[in-house]
Amino acid sequence: MGVSVTSLSNQQLCLSAPLQQNINHKSTAFGGSLYNLAVLAGWGLIAARLDNAGLRSEIVIQESQIKYIRPVKNNFVACAEIDDEVRFKQFQQQLQRRDKARISLESRIFEQDELAVRFSGRYVVLVTSAA
Repeated sequence: MGVSVTSLSNQQLCLSAPLQQNINHKSTAFGGSLYNLAVLAGWGLIAARLDNAGLRSEIVIQESQIKYIRPVKNNFVACAEIDDEVRFKQFQQQLQRRDKARISLESRIFEQDELAVRFSGRYVVLVTSAA
């Protein structure tokens, strides 16, 4: 897929991918590549936050919904955000108490600063060890 990290902060992870490695027969981005990048952005943000907290974990996507708003004809960027820090801290506390928790995150895919895809996913996280 040619994925690279565009930016990473405590609140957001953005990943980019080139069209050329993710192109379909219509010369637009393959829907599966768009979906995978959206999932990976959420997964990566959760993984980075938990790693910073010293929690080693397994993260899987449990449920998702995606809306393809317009065709993607150029390189694209997926950004996942933690929009509610209080909710994330509650998720992290539950994870530390029970070694298992769920969290929903949204990712959006932009092409040249225009929204092309909206994704929401629920991730299940299992603690494997504390660092």
